[in-house]
Amino acid sequence: MENGIAILDKPEGMTSREVDNHIGRLFHTKKVGHLGTLDPFATGLLIVAVNKATKFLPYLEDGEKTYEAELILGKKTDSGDRTGEIIEEKEIPELSENIIRKAMDSFIGEGTQIPPMTSAKKVDGVPLYKKAHKGIITERQPISIYIKSLKIIRFDKSGNRLVFEAVVSKGTYIRVLGEDLAERLGTVGYLEKLTRTKVGEIGLDQSITLGKVDGDHLVSPETLMTGFPKVIVDKANEKAIMDGRPFEYAGEEDRILLLGENGPLAVYKRLENSKYVCERGLF
Repeated sequence: MENGIAILDKPEGMTSREVDNHIGRLFHTKKVGHLGTLDPFATGLLIVAVNKATKFLPYLEDGEKTYEAELILGKKTDSGDRTGEIIEEKEIPELSENIIRKAMDSFIGEGTQIPPMTSAKKVDGVPLYKKAHKGIITERQPISIYIKSLKIIRFDKSGNRLVFEAVVSKGTYIRVLGEDLAERLGTVGYLEKLTRTKVGEIGLDQSITLGKVDGDHLVSPETLMTGFPKVIVDKANEKAIMDGRPFEYAGEEDRILLLGENGPLAVYKRLENSKYVCERGLF
């Protein structure tokens, strides 16, 4: 049975769930999950876990993400991206890179967003996009986000195209950010392209295309758990860990990853003093 993490460059036109299903068929398993959903029109970094590696997903770095987006100014769609219908057109004021930078700077820091109806966010257990397909508009509560940086990559004044990089917190909708930025610039806009280039410290340059992935490209999950101290357990204590017994460790970290002879055993969390207890078995 294959176990591991596939670092993929998601192709355009597939949902993240469809990528999971493809990987499941490839490795003959239903135990597949991904970290951070990408919209069908988006491309880029998608981290997919296979079999036992799915247990690691809650512990992988899923905070800060980096995107490259192409924003079309002057037109607005009902989805916030090029897959939707144009619902508004508006003149574009005279813009310069300096004006755009000032507008971008106003977004830096903590903020809120209203999740779009075409998102995968669940309300009452149902993804919003499924409600939208039925013509149901649901009241949505604002979510807290953090924008670390926004940078201009390219501004094509004649074509009304702004390509920018965004480094944001988990849960930030770049479609909404694009619309809000266009509004701040005195017009409307939608995303023509979106690529996720980084998740935590994992970059797109480490990825492989969906058509090339096989067992040789599965990464051991513990190599991606950069924020966890890794503690090697000797053979004598390995069974105790697999039985979920407490573990003594002279450290102050909230969580530690225990490794046995054949790989990861469990994530343990700190109670008090040097006592750690099992939070999740990974074997």
